[in-house]
Amino acid sequence: MTDLSLATKFVHAGERKSAPAGIPASTPIYASSSFIHERVEDIDSIIDGDTTGFVYSRYGNPTVAAFEDAMAALENGKFAYAFGSGMAALHAALLACDLSNGSVVLASKDLYGSTFELLLTVFGAFGVKTVTEDFNDVAALRVKAFELKPRVLLCETLSNPLLKVCDIEECALIAHEIGAKLIVDNTFATPYLSRPLDLGADFVVHSATKYLGGHADATGGVVIAKEEFDKPALLGALTLAGGVLSPWEAHSLLRGIKTLGLRMEKQCSNAERLAAQLQKLPQISEVIYPKLFDGEDAEALDRTFHGSEFGAIVTIRLAEDTREASYRFLNALNLCTRAASVGDLFTGIVHPATATHREVSPAKRKQLGITEGLIRISVGIEDVNDILTDIEQAVEKCGSPLIEIEQAVGVSA
Repeated sequence: MTDLSLATKFVHAGERKSAPAGIPASTPIYASSSFIHERVEDIDSIIDGDTTGFVYSRYGNPTVAAFEDAMAALENGKFAYAFGSGMAALHAALLACDLSNGSVVLASKDLYGSTFELLLTVFGAFGVKTVTEDFNDVAALRVKAFELKPRVLLCETLSNPLLKVCDIEECALIAHEIGAKLIVDNTFATPYLSRPLDLGADFVVHSATKYLGGHADATGGVVIAKEEFDKPALLGALTLAGGVLSPWEAHSLLRGIKTLGLRMEKQCSNAERLAAQLQKLPQISEVIYPKLFDGEDAEALDRTFHGSEFGAIVTIRLAEDTREASYRFLNALNLCTRAASVGDLFTGIVHPATATHREVSPAKRKQLGITEGLIRISVGIEDVNDILTDIEQAVEKCGSPLIEIEQAVGVSA
C-alpha cells in the first residue's frame, strides 16, 4: 500500500484481510454485496453450482445462509431459502409450484387476509384461480380437491386469528393423491410446536418477523422444502424476483431463534393460564385457545402438534360484539401493546377486522367469524398476572352498555 496514492488508499486500505484463525462464536454479519475470488474460473464454478461459495448477495450471503441452514435443521427440511418478508417467502413458494394461466390454488378459507390478497390480485392477474374450502372438513376438502385438481393446497398450521388447527397429515395425503403440492404457513406454531414437513407437507413458510425473530426488530421470511428436487425452482423464484433477506436482518433472526424454545415455553404457559382466566369474565363471550378444543378439533391438534403445549395466541370475542367496544378495550390497555404483529417478547393485542383482515369484505369477515368484537392477543413473556390485570381493567373500561342496562333493570334473555 505504501506506493499507492492517498486517493487509492482511501478505497482499499484495511479491506479484504484473510479470515482470522479462530472461528467466530457467533456468525458475523457479512455486509458485502459481492465477494472477490483469486481466479475468474472460481467465480464461474460457483455460479454454475459446481463449487460452494459466494459471488453476489442476491444469490447467497454467508450470514443469510447460516439462518437458512438453521431453519432447515429446525423444520427437518432438505434446504431453506430466506426472503425479505413472510409475504415474499409465500410468493416464492407459490412460484416454485409452477403456477400458470389456468392453474388452481385450493386455499383454506381461514387464511391471513394478505395471503388472500396475494392470491387474488397478484396470481389472479396471471390467470391463476383461487378456490377456498374449509380445511377442517377433510371429507369436503377431498371432494373439492378431486373435482378441481389444484396444483397447490395452501393452509396454516394455526389459522389467523381463529386458531383453527389444520390436520396436515390428511391434507398432505389428499394433495399427493392428485399430484399437488402442500404449502403450510407454520408462523403461529413454529417448529417448537409442529413440524409440517414431518407430516407430509412439501413447503413450510414462516414470517420470520414473528416468533423466530421474537424481538420486534427484524423483518424476514423463510421457505423450507421437504425434497432436494424443489431447489432449482425455489432458488429461481428467489434470485429472479430478488426479494432477498439482508445480512443485517439475517443476523437478528439467527440470534432470535437461539431463544425460541425458551420464549415459546414461557409464552405458551402464559397463554394457557390467560385463556383459563379470561373465560371467567362476563364481558367476554368467547375465548378461543387450542387447549379448549374438543372432538375432531382436539384429535387434529394431537396429530399436528408434537408436544403438550398449545401456542401463544389467545383470541377473545367481547360480549358487546361491536367495533366501538373493541376500540374502548384497546385504548384502555396500559401494559399490553396495540401492535399489529405476533410473536414478540411483549404482549401485543390487535383488532383483526381492521388489521389482519382489513382487506377482506365485511360480508366475508362475518362469514368467517371475524366479527367486530373479535380481539387477538399475542401473549408475551411478562408475568402473566400483570398481563391479566391489564386486560381485566381494559375489559371493565370497555364495558358493555347493553349488558349493564339489562343488569340494572333485571332483564334476562
